[in-house]
Amino acid sequence: MSYQSWSDLRSAAVIGSGVMGAAIAAHLANAGVECHLLDIVPSALTADELKMGRSLEHPAVRNRYAIQAIERLKKTEPSPLYVEAFSTRIHPGNLEDDLTKLQKVDWIIEAVTERLDIKRQVFAKVEANWREGTLVSSNTSGISLASIAEGLSDVFKASFVGVHFFNPPRYMHLVEVIPTPDTSQETVQAAVQYSERRLGKGVVIAKDTPNFIGNRIATHGIVTVLREMEQAGLSIEEVDAVTGPAMGRPKSATFRTLDLVGLDTFRHVVANLADYAPDEEKALFTLPSWYDALLEQGAIGEKAGRGFYKKLGKGRIAALRLPSLAYEDRAAINAPSLDAAKRAKGTKARLQALLQGKDRYSLFAWNTLKSNLLYSAAQLGVIADRIEDIDKAMRWGFNWQLGPFELWDAIGVRASVERMQQEGEIIPAVVLDMLKAGQETFYKQEGIYRFYLSNGEYRKVETVPEHISLKDLKSVGRTILQNAGASLIDLGDGVACLEFHSPNNAIGEDILSMIHRSAAEVERNYRGLVIANEGRHFCVGANIMLLLAEAQAEEWDEIDEIIMQFQQAMLRLKRLVKPVVAAPHQMTLGGGVEACLPADIILFSPETYFGLVETGVGLIPAGGGCKETLLNLSTSLPHKEDDLTPHVLRAFETIAMAKVSSSGYDTERSGYKRPQDRVLRDARRRIYEAKQQVLALDEAGFRSHYEPRMRVAGREGRAVMTVAIHGMKEAGYISEHDALIASKLANILAGGDAPAGAIVSEQSILDLEREAFLSLCGELKTQQRMEHMLRTGKPLRN
Repeated sequence: MSYQSWSDLRSAAVIGSGVMGAAIAAHLANAGVECHLLDIVPSALTADELKMGRSLEHPAVRNRYAIQAIERLKKTEPSPLYVEAFSTRIHPGNLEDDLTKLQKVDWIIEAVTERLDIKRQVFAKVEANWREGTLVSSNTSGISLASIAEGLSDVFKASFVGVHFFNPPRYMHLVEVIPTPDTSQETVQAAVQYSERRLGKGVVIAKDTPNFIGNRIATHGIVTVLREMEQAGLSIEEVDAVTGPAMGRPKSATFRTLDLVGLDTFRHVVANLADYAPDEEKALFTLPSWYDALLEQGAIGEKAGRGFYKKLGKGRIAALRLPSLAYEDRAAINAPSLDAAKRAKGTKARLQALLQGKDRYSLFAWNTLKSNLLYSAAQLGVIADRIEDIDKAMRWGFNWQLGPFELWDAIGVRASVERMQQEGEIIPAVVLDMLKAGQETFYKQEGIYRFYLSNGEYRKVETVPEHISLKDLKSVGRTILQNAGASLIDLGDGVACLEFHSPNNAIGEDILSMIHRSAAEVERNYRGLVIANEGRHFCVGANIMLLLAEAQAEEWDEIDEIIMQFQQAMLRLKRLVKPVVAAPHQMTLGGGVEACLPADIILFSPETYFGLVETGVGLIPAGGGCKETLLNLSTSLPHKEDDLTPHVLRAFETIAMAKVSSSGYDTERSGYKRPQDRVLRDARRRIYEAKQQVLALDEAGFRSHYEPRMRVAGREGRAVMTVAIHGMKEAGYISEHDALIASKLANILAGGDAPAGAIVSEQSILDLEREAFLSLCGELKTQQRMEHMLRTGKPLRN
């Protein structure tokens, strides 16, 4: 095996340019890997190729399938690529002319159609052309790896492993690594390290059994839901109301998920399990008769426009009715147990509230959950050796809040087992043995360490190397300061972390207060500050509910004070004499961006959606966002002869149109990434990496680069922006109110009434921000936009 470390992965070949193969190639390109995308040679010319006078021997014809796949990647939404330019790292080829290229790559990935005979043909070609020791893998979602490798040499089998990416590879965190009995440990290590460290994925080790871990457990769960639904007489909407967030599952629940996956695709997954599962399980994987009738009608899900749900237009959605297979308007579902679950905080509390109910929804939830827990326990040692691998697979691959064994702990293992026994269920021996030994939970926590039960002993849960958990640090008393909205946590080595934990991490008075307190504490006792958190999103912006209430009450002095507090808090970060590193992730919007921009370095996670979006609620950035934008432009164009206007105009368009980066890498195109900022490969290491950056800056003799003055485009720049506003308004792209907001933004970004090239103070720009923000809060249409966003989560263009 040529593998030395995860950084050795420089080139790869993906065989199969279908949806999955192309998306895997795209994510390899995202990680900086040069990738050959190979497919079969076409047997006939297309009409367009005939018109161009091409023959079957033309390279563009021979590589047609891969070329078309790369072009589709650029148009697919959501994009498989962090930025479109990364597609240049994918090189089209075919399985006749380019097989010799397999001798020069570090990883060969097969992703052809799910047919054993075709996969065997592909690997026969690979073995005849590979370089001995190169990592070779199959992306099969359920076919036996040992069967695929049958007939290949022992040397090849030692370097062969299953590496199953979940779709879409860019966005789904889970990768299942599936060794065969012939796979060497070095090969497994290479597959794990390449997937984790280079591609930023979460890896579980699965056994070579039908559908491996994730699809095995999930398929059983969905088939169980269909069976229990018929017995309970529930509707499509009722099932989804129970099997979504109330049970710690995604909002798409059961039937919306099936529509997204495709009913035909799920039928294939179930058939694969029915064919290859042990005889005693085959009966578990049968679908009701109406399911095939639905497929015969072409109702295969969202790609066909109808499945279990059907969009009727104007926001109306119809749900399928059984057994008639007709559609009726979707009904709202309410019940005491569901209402109790909605009011509860946290997955454990929601689940307990749901199961403690006395209505039919509570009983349905219990029956489906019970079946899933018992099946998962029975599969331990069959599909995976460790309960944590099963739990991770369901969390990472299906977005469950808790895996099966974590769910069992949440509802109480002993009490639930007693109920199951009273209902005549057979309890797997592993669970009975655990309780007999006095072990009440599958997991236990000791300080910052978590342990899982394995063969009667608790073993330490494997964590990501170089990972820092704020939750664990707080559990052992490392909190320095705390209030309702934020905490300052000791990361060790003289570095502190400012963590937001308000609802949605929205910035309010409590967070602003904690910024001031944290800055003072860090200056006294620490080497530097990290700004990061472990919320679903870094920060969705300021608390607009508070702003709306003050605006509707016409409390203008209160709003002015709120803006001043926000600006002063951001300035406090900017002026800190110790290094500050921000590590945003996922949604980082509005005020969240303004909390990052004062940092000396920003470490973007790959999936960071970063943008000043205040115009979407009828406002402008007023926490220093405009000021920081101008300061960065002034710094990057320091010479008087440099024309600021084109750069300011681009920044104006970005902010006025509330544009958000499509990834951490896209922050460069959108103008937010500065020369000192960088993008991480693995978001799980963001706090560790941010801490290391703080230490490096401190050891290098950090001195604050605070600069309170900047050059502006002035009146001439404002005129250019005004022309752009007028053009968009006349063309009907923006409304009258949009034009008003944009004109106020243009005035700020131009530096007010200053002449072109004037040097202005930081405070003068902040004053312009505050003035514009306050005046817009008094506009009825802005208040309508804020109210609409709070009610629907979507912008209103009035």
